[in-house]
Amino acid sequence: MNAKKSPCIEKAYAAARAQYAELGVNTDRALKQLAGIPISLHCWQGDDVGGFEATGAGIADGGLQATGNYPGKARNADELRADLEQALALIPGRHRLNLHSIYAETNGKKVERNELEAKHFHRWMDWCKSQKIGMDFNPSFFAHRKASDGFTLSHPDKKIRNFWIEHAIACRRIGAAAGRALGSPCVTNIWVPDGYKDTPADRQAPRERLAESLDAILANKISPKWNLDAVESKLFGIGSESYVTGSHEFYMGYAVKNQILLCLDAGHFHPTETISDKISALLLFVPGLLLHVSRGVRWDSDHVVVLSDELRAVAQEIAASDLSRIHIGLDYFDASINRVAAWVIGARSMQKALMAAMLQPTAMLKAAEKQGDFTSRLAWQEESKTLPLGAVWDYYCLTRNTPAGGAWLAEVKTYERNVLSKR
Repeated sequence: MNAKKSPCIEKAYAAARAQYAELGVNTDRALKQLAGIPISLHCWQGDDVGGFEATGAGIADGGLQATGNYPGKARNADELRADLEQALALIPGRHRLNLHSIYAETNGKKVERNELEAKHFHRWMDWCKSQKIGMDFNPSFFAHRKASDGFTLSHPDKKIRNFWIEHAIACRRIGAAAGRALGSPCVTNIWVPDGYKDTPADRQAPRERLAESLDAILANKISPKWNLDAVESKLFGIGSESYVTGSHEFYMGYAVKNQILLCLDAGHFHPTETISDKISALLLFVPGLLLHVSRGVRWDSDHVVVLSDELRAVAQEIAASDLSRIHIGLDYFDASINRVAAWVIGARSMQKALMAAMLQPTAMLKAAEKQGDFTSRLAWQEESKTLPLGAVWDYYCLTRNTPAGGAWLAEVKTYERNVLSKR
């Protein structure tokens, strides 16, 4: 690593390393481990989930809403890639791109979603290759005339249902193409908004149709070297407050039965429910998990991620698990602040949470627990919260040629002044 010299940061790190060592924690090992964990940056933060389709479809019918009108929103794919590139430069480590199908580049031609091909995403793949990052993918079951009544894969009309099945099949092919092109498996995640605003008379039939549709989508086996399939649940959505076809229980059962990835979105559960405790339980039964890291505030699940107690709890479970079986992606959209800053704040918060988990005196805590010394366990869990995490984080940024502390914000402000403000 070619770190720029910073005597202040290096001195603080040396003191922190010694303090952690007294508790049996190797900070150098933690830094190396953190560097190997990629976070998938969600493209839809950069343009408020608009996409670049030539169909004229907007987000009004999709049950998705980005609030705010901060200047500088990306208006096309080139601007979005430039913004992502700026964000990646301020996030230490090597990460990934998470792309929705509505970000296809079709040269202004109308291409229906069930007719999308890998060629419509070649520029994205080429960009990922230039950035030396992997790519993840998502079918888009929203903001479309055939989703305007709130149903897609569980729609009672077979023709509409088949349209969305064909869309998902096309997206799996695109995901596999991205995986082959970039030499890293693409996680292709299925989330549908299907549900009722008010109490349904029949909860079973839509779920039977959803299961049949998923079976048809996954019928063609694709090598996990190139594509990993995931399914994502939600408690409720706009227009589906009373019933969501794809509940957590539905997808948990489906993922276990079919041995595919299960996606846990931190904002898709009850406000008093957390995903951290689910991780170790589910890893016993599914091949892996996709985590969509978000922050719920009352009913809205898509706030910029911050270093909260729940995020730290999620990170602790990740750090204690088989990292090769967990895929981390951000999922929020906030148009009330600088969109590049939103990416940076969320990704760096996730990384800080992971670092905090890796710097816990885990061996000491487990030993106390094994001995039934729960007093010591709780005491050291609390004492570890005020250990010098910031000094280690700043040193990590330094060794990754990334601004330490809040220095990244000045670069975002410069980018806003020179680029975003002129859009």
